[in-house]
Amino acid sequence: MELRNDIYDITIIGGGPVGLFAAFYGGMRNAKVKIIDSLPQLGGQVSMLYPEKDIYDIPALPVITGAELTTNLVVQRSRFDQTICLDEEVLDVQKNEQEIFELTTTKGMHFSKAVIIAAGNGAFQPRKLDIEDAEHYENKTLHYYVNNIEQFKDRTVMICGGGDSAVDWALALEPIAKKVYLTHRRNKFRAHEHSISLLEDSSVEMITPFIPHSISGKDHKIKSVTLQEVRKDNQLEIEVDDFLVNYGFTSSIGPMKNWGFEVSRNEIPVNTKMETSIPGIYAIGDICTYKGKIKLIATGFGEGPTAINNAMSYINPDERVQPMHSTSLF
Repeated sequence: MELRNDIYDITIIGGGPVGLFAAFYGGMRNAKVKIIDSLPQLGGQVSMLYPEKDIYDIPALPVITGAELTTNLVVQRSRFDQTICLDEEVLDVQKNEQEIFELTTTKGMHFSKAVIIAAGNGAFQPRKLDIEDAEHYENKTLHYYVNNIEQFKDRTVMICGGGDSAVDWALALEPIAKKVYLTHRRNKFRAHEHSISLLEDSSVEMITPFIPHSISGKDHKIKSVTLQEVRKDNQLEIEVDDFLVNYGFTSSIGPMKNWGFEVSRNEIPVNTKMETSIPGIYAIGDICTYKGKIKLIATGFGEGPTAINNAMSYINPDERVQPMHSTSLF
């Protein structure tokens, strides 16, 4: 096992948007920062699952794609010389006799004075379509997420799901695809009201309340999807080129449950300092919970500086928790 003897001030577990902004803010506090992420690239779920999806709720950015958001955060963080460890999962975190955290990973050991967990929802997997032979079309014409929106240009696409993701993808694909169908098991969609208004004014054809019954095709290429009306025998066979299923994702925080801090329903409770039940370990973003918590990227962006500033005070009690503004630093 590789041993990495350098002791960092703050190690951030998770390289998604919230972790990246926390790393940038750590740089502003002159902290020696390291990011460790289990994915092969920075950006977390936003980068891996929604790179082409438009995001509308980032302050001062009227609209930005997931890929653009990640790029901007990486550029912002690059002002500082920090260590990035990708494709590396943290398996255990323990505090040694010198009050230094030892992080055991799939590639070695890391040492840090404080730890910030920004792991989103943990390890994630899509909820898959439970119909016969569906797996034969996966990663070809049956999709659970989109890495390149242009692959659907001039194609007939059916989207299955009723939440924000399904509605957003239907709206995003409408001007690109030849035809877009959106089917849901209920007559009402769970997406934001504004998105539903846009959907109703679009050319997307909504088919409700129906569920997928079967897929027909050849050589990993879907030719048609048969839908069945909920609680009825009525069926519809629709010719499509691609089938995009948005049933959401299952997630697990995995080994984090055994790191010694309090865990509640796959979330880590924190106090107003973003500190877990173990002093020196903080949690930010979707992985953490507290009374009134709202799970938005914007919320996580605010939690990052809170965790960084309190971590710096934990490392050196003489440090100011409230630092100068950036306009004074640069």
